[in-house]
Amino acid sequence: MFEPGKPIVTLTDAAATQARGLVEAAESDIIGLRIGIKTAGCSGLQYDVQYATEAKPFEDKVEEKGVTLLIDPSAVMFLIGSEMDWEETKFASRFVFNNPNEAARCGCGESFTVAAET
Repeated sequence: MFEPGKPIVTLTDAAATQARGLVEAAESDIIGLRIGIKTAGCSGLQYDVQYATEAKPFEDKVEEKGVTLLIDPSAVMFLIGSEMDWEETKFASRFVFNNPNEAARCGCGESFTVAAET
């Protein structure tokens, strides 16, 4: 459950290190990373992480461990209480989310659903 005053998203040390490296290595004026949710995959929703060059209206700003995250307003309700991590396996390297709002995840792990409010 979300506690007032806590960030919408927190970062593990691995995610913070990777995010700082991406922002520092970018060739344009990147101010941080934008996190959103898009409709995709077999379970319906997918995390979307992109470079941010400017803050958009109504975005929440999270600053943690030297990283600026801009949260798309339409994604906040899906992300509250999530932890962003960096995962490296033999076949892929990517940001992953430990999200308490997820009700189910597809078999390949690329998309998720959230519990419907009743």
